[in-house]
Amino acid sequence: MAAIPLISHHEPDAVFAYREGKSISVAQFLMHAAHLAQTLPDKRHILNLCADRYRFAVGFAAALMRGQTSLLPPNYTPSFVERLGQHYPGMYCLADGEADFCGVEIVRYPPMPERGEAVFEIPAFPAEQVAALVFTSGSTGEPVAHPKAWGSLCKGATAEAASLGIVQDSGMAVLGTVPAQHMYGLESSMLLAMQNGLALVGERPFYAADICTRLASLPQPRCLVTTPVHLRTLLSGATDYPALDFVLCATAHLAPQLASEAEARFAAPLYEIYGCTEAGMVASRRTTAGAAWHLLPGVELQQDEQGSRVHGGHVEIEAPLSDVIERNPDGSFILHGRTADMVNIAGKRTSLASLNHYLNSIPGVLDGVFLMPDDSDGAVTRPLAFVVAPGLTSDDVLSALRHSVDVVFLPRPLYFVDELPRNTTGKLTRESLLRLKQQCAKR
Repeated sequence: MAAIPLISHHEPDAVFAYREGKSISVAQFLMHAAHLAQTLPDKRHILNLCADRYRFAVGFAAALMRGQTSLLPPNYTPSFVERLGQHYPGMYCLADGEADFCGVEIVRYPPMPERGEAVFEIPAFPAEQVAALVFTSGSTGEPVAHPKAWGSLCKGATAEAASLGIVQDSGMAVLGTVPAQHMYGLESSMLLAMQNGLALVGERPFYAADICTRLASLPQPRCLVTTPVHLRTLLSGATDYPALDFVLCATAHLAPQLASEAEARFAAPLYEIYGCTEAGMVASRRTTAGAAWHLLPGVELQQDEQGSRVHGGHVEIEAPLSDVIERNPDGSFILHGRTADMVNIAGKRTSLASLNHYLNSIPGVLDGVFLMPDDSDGAVTRPLAFVVAPGLTSDDVLSALRHSVDVVFLPRPLYFVDELPRNTTGKLTRESLLRLKQQCAKR
């Protein structure tokens, strides 16, 4: 197979990234990546923990140059990283901040030269080269690693751009609130820019005002890559919203009313990406235009008695989808929640995704989630729920739910908490919710 260039930018003086109020040219990026590649240890796997998105991109590119594979685990707790080191003995960690893991070599991101030789050459890598091992979130069990070929990642980035109507080589600034170490962040906040002539933004601002200030400082065109939980916080915590070309959202269910509010505030369309670790992104939609999802260019959906699968385009394997999917005659589809999230009580069925939607649609609810406990004693298992709603009572929440949820699915019990244990991409794992349940039960 043919080699695929590291980036699609053609001019050495074009802007590759914005960082700390300055622009970084394509030539500077290539120089930094080559410089770092010369200093990296001769090992097979790299754990790139650079929080700065530009530095992560430099590390990712340098690893490709050395033929190394980037590991993208679901979390970076010391115990999990140490287990990774045992499974991948040729692993080291690249970091631009504090990092200390037993038995794992730590390489600090080095100072970079301001200038270098005037040679402008964009490296290319075999399409089949394994660029990353991406791990499932662990929300339904032990995280599983899935190899991602360089060609698949690049084709996915161009397919995503086509589905979003992005103009190639427009130099659009891409600001992400999600970490680059996550599959969505890797695809949509870094590779989307690298493979379509856009400019990534090094910072990952957290507070609503900081996000809006950073967006306003970027030249147009510009876009925001975020998650539903980040978007909810952003819309409730800022006052001035700069105009964008679009907002992109993924990783969890997005309430239609939140999408409508975002479009009004940013004067821009909001799109969602649907996918999974096994396949990457496979479909997109404009949330306010309806519930239907549209497959990315080249991707095909197949269904039979065993479930739904996707293949084709940038999806190089036949990847199963763990969602209940209803296919429309025009090829689009509707999601009805994860197969594992289907709830059946007293002959009535629904999904946790649907229950979460109704819970989070209640005025005054800042965040909320349903959990189906394990059925260990043979008794009828009822769902429980956690809710962040400072101004509401249990009666308020249950009364509102009764208008849209069958009484058999009302949460028993309903726990009020200060916050939900979401990770950096806004996801909730079953393990973290079970821990929260134990904590609440002890009160």
